[in-house]
Amino acid sequence: MQQQPVLGALFALIAAMAWGSLPLALQQVLAVMNAQSIVWYRFAVASLALFLLLGSRKKLPELRQSGRTYGWLVIIGVVGLAGNFFLFNSSLNYVSPAVAQIFIHLSSFMMLLCGVVIFKEKLGRYQKIGLGILLLGLGLFFNDRFDSLFGINRYSFGVMLSITAAMVWVGYGMAQKILLRSFSAQQILMMMYMGCALVFTPFVEITQVSGLQGISLICFIYCCLNTLIGYGAYAEALNRWEVSKVSVIITLVPLFTILFAHLFHYLLPRYFPAPELNLISYLGAFIVVLGAILSAVGHKLFSRRKRS
Repeated sequence: MQQQPVLGALFALIAAMAWGSLPLALQQVLAVMNAQSIVWYRFAVASLALFLLLGSRKKLPELRQSGRTYGWLVIIGVVGLAGNFFLFNSSLNYVSPAVAQIFIHLSSFMMLLCGVVIFKEKLGRYQKIGLGILLLGLGLFFNDRFDSLFGINRYSFGVMLSITAAMVWVGYGMAQKILLRSFSAQQILMMMYMGCALVFTPFVEITQVSGLQGISLICFIYCCLNTLIGYGAYAEALNRWEVSKVSVIITLVPLFTILFAHLFHYLLPRYFPAPELNLISYLGAFIVVLGAILSAVGHKLFSRRKRS
């Protein structure tokens, strides 16, 4: 496919902004609805939209013809994605969106480690350095909250939920990587979304949506659409631009969360509190992103400089 860097960058930016703003909207909805009900609605809306889209194009996946192995991969992916959504949503009951989102890059590094173990891929020098820089950034980000972070309290519980959310996502990421050999990204997402909706069906309280009004209702609608916007834009970015360059923009998600937190607090201080971060925490957030960028494209960036 012909590269379209401008469109690719635009779609990657849309995906990063969608994922960066999501936890702020989720936190408003969690005041009225429980996590499992929100997740069910998000998956139900996304799976229905993809089903109609693929059905109209006559590109619905044919899982039966692909063997039992792919069936197990879909199950693993569903468990990983469902767990990620539920745990991340739940973590917002205990920590701020910026704190919950700062751990997003742990899943990328865990994917790298799984690639080394399962697919015998090599862990490059810059990926190792990037991981070290990321851990340093995390230490700086939590510089004033070590007591709460390592104690037994609501804050540390929320942090553990965020970390676990990143860890279980790896199951989805690895399953998707293998499934891409036989299915398109949209087909995989449709199967995963439908499976996740089924997982949460016994636990959903559909009537909770009637309690939404005003800002919480707007945020709920946005949360339902965000799954399609974020993952859809990400898929389009990958179709038009190099994976490594898309990854660089996606690493900006935590910074977008902090930026939107300040913006929404300025516009609607009644609903969105200001981020409780000091100067060192902001520096830590930038260093976390720097570590992720170095891991994603460090080998290309420095190899080009050496050749020149």
